[in-house]
This record gives sequence, C-alpha cells and structure tokens, in this order.
Amino acid sequence: MGYRFIPHECASHLSETIQLFVVFIINFKMSYRSFFATLMLMAFMPLTTNASDSGPVELADTVAEKPGFIKRIINYFGESNRDKPDKKFDVTFLGGPSYSDATSVYLAVMAAGIYHTSRDSVTPASEASVFAQASFTGFYRVGISGNHYSPNDRFRITYDADFAHFPLKFWGIGYDDEHIKSNETKYTELRSDFWAEFTWRLPGDVFIGPTVNLHYSKATKVKRPELWHGQHLDIFNYGAGFVVSYDTRDYVTNASRGWNVQLAQKFFPRFIGNRYSFSSTELTVGWYKRFWKSGIWAFQAHGWSTYGDTPWCMMPTVNSSKAIRGYYEGRYRNKNEADIVVELRQHIWKRTGIVVWGGVGTVFNHPKEINIHTLLPSYGIGVRWELKKNVNLRVDFGIGKHSTGFALGMHETF
Repeated sequence: MGYRFIPHECASHLSETIQLFVVFIINFKMSYRSFFATLMLMAFMPLTTNASDSGPVELADTVAEKPGFIKRIINYFGESNRDKPDKKFDVTFLGGPSYSDATSVYLAVMAAGIYHTSRDSVTPASEASVFAQASFTGFYRVGISGNHYSPNDRFRITYDADFAHFPLKFWGIGYDDEHIKSNETKYTELRSDFWAEFTWRLPGDVFIGPTVNLHYSKATKVKRPELWHGQHLDIFNYGAGFVVSYDTRDYVTNASRGWNVQLAQKFFPRFIGNRYSFSSTELTVGWYKRFWKSGIWAFQAHGWSTYGDTPWCMMPTVNSSKAIRGYYEGRYRNKNEADIVVELRQHIWKRTGIVVWGGVGTVFNHPKEINIHTLLPSYGIGVRWELKKNVNLRVDFGIGKHSTGFALGMHETF
C-alpha cells in the first residue's frame, strides 16, 4: 500500500475515532455489534479526499497489513523455542490429530510451559505440561506432568497424574500367554494414576527423597476373564517409598552429556488397606555423550522387579521405560522386566532431528525363564522437532518381534 493524502480535518476525525475505539476496548463497554460496526467504519473510511486550502498532508507511514491465519500460526511456532526472559511462565499450545497403536487415531490438545525459579547457571528450567486426548472409539485421557527445580537446584519435584478410559487389548500375564496371537481379547480399562518424587540435593550430584504412588484400574467388558489368572478386575493400591539418584545430565528432558543412575524402592503393604500387597525395585542407568557437534549417543539399561502379590495393572511391561518401542502398549507384562537400548540422536536442520535406536527387552517371573525365545528386540527410526528450548516433540516408528508400532509424545524417551 502506497502513501495516501488526507486533509488535517479528516486526519483529526480518524485519530478521534481510533482513540474512541481503544477506550471502548480497554473498558470492555463495547457490545459485539458495536465492535464490528466500528471495524467496518474504520475499514471503509475513505483515505483520499479533495485537497483543502491548507494543502495536502502526507502520512508518515503506510498502514501495516496483518498477517493471515496460517502465517500467524507459523510465526507462533517459529518463536516457541526462543528464550523469553521477560515471561515468568512461557507457555505454548499445540493441538491436532495423533496416533498410537493402543488408541488408534485421536485428537489431542496440549499446553507446555517453561518457567524459572532462578535465572542462574545452576538452576535448570522447570517445565510442566497439561494434555487432553479423545477419539470416537471411546478413548479419552487427561493429565498433567512436570519437573520443578528450586533455586540453586536444592530440591526437585517430579510428578505425573492422568485419568483415562481405554478400549484395549489383552493377551494374558507372562510371555507364555502373551506371545500367542490367538489369546488376543478386547476389554475396556478405566485408569487413574498419580505418582510424585520429592528429592533433596546432597554433595556430589546425589539426590534422595520420598516417593508416593496411587493407582486405580478397572477392567470392564471382559470376554476372557481366565487370562487375568483369577485376579480381581478392579484394583486400588497406594504406597510410598524412596528414591536415590546420581544425576550429572546437562538437561533432564534432552540430555547431551552426563549420567543418570536412579534407584526407586516402593512398598504397597496390606495393613494400609491394599488388597494386593507387594513391593517393587526399579533401577535405571543412563549415559549420554556428544561424539560430534550434531550427534549424541544415548544409552540406557533398565530393570524393574516386583515381589509379593503384584496386581495385573501394576506389573512392569516391556515398554515401561518407553525406550522399547514397536510393541502394543502393555501386551508383554510380568512381575519382572529388563531392557537395554542404544540410541543415536542426530540434528539435521534448524529445529529438526532424527534418531535411530536398537535394543532388547524381556519380561519374566523368574530369571531362569529368560532365553533367546523370550527376548523382545526393538529397533527403529524417529523424527524430533524442538517445540521449546530443550523440549522435543517425537514421532517414532519401532519394529519388534512380529510387531510394529508408532509412538508419539513429548520429551526424549530416556
């Protein structure tokens, strides 16, 4: 748009109209009809007229054109990963169709935020995310998760809570049941789960503190109850324990160097009202190294053992650590699980990267059951896109034993 000529009198009227419009907006006294009427008036107000005796006045600037809807979306996500020190809580909204093997295609909306309790070189950025998912199959899920870091990283709070209604598949308990394709049966699960960790920093990058866990599951529309091995179909268990970790990672959600060694011990005793009394021990060992400027090697070994009367819905699964991909979520479960994975994370262009991985996992009741036939290999490729600084969206395609699967999520798998 070029320069236009407006007499002083018309320019004065235009200025008064704009001022009146702004006042109305600020005081919220404008009705919807008045709002659109004013917009129409300003849009169709003539910008040229006959010259007055005092001569033409040239506008100093052109009228800026607003970007279109698509352009605004592109700009919005284009700036989402930039550090915004003036914002106490930097949040990004994301929504659209998504997919998983367990739930098929569904609609997901999410808000992911980053905040700083202290802007120094020691305190990591805290992050929190809220999500909602739903599909026409009867699946819906809402949840919140995050990592909170106190100033100077003196203590950390990690939490995760979600409520879901799943139409799922079930193959039984233990590899002997689960590898038989004809055992596949459908059921619906109502699930609520909450866990949190509160850890204090000790000298030498060591953290220690309590952890709590509450879990409720109810299986309905069950067609083959014998696959549950006589266990109750509705389970409510809660317990507590402790966590000890050694953590030298530069970023928890997207590490490029350092170690993460964590031991979590939980107890679910009967005397506090649990129908199923058991305990669990989970050990995770992770190592990260940048071998060249744009490439990172990540390694993780993970094991999870339970002792006592472990309910079906709280048994470890082969994809409990999220590192093993390519299998239907929850298909392979038992009282014990172990897996090991190596992954290459390669930056490609701007905010985009790819990963390739290979690993193997297994589930078992006793260690003597582990053999070449019960091992579950996993390998595949994935795409990463940086939504916010050091917070990635991931899409993975995994290949397993007679199985393939897509996995979508936020943050690296480990």
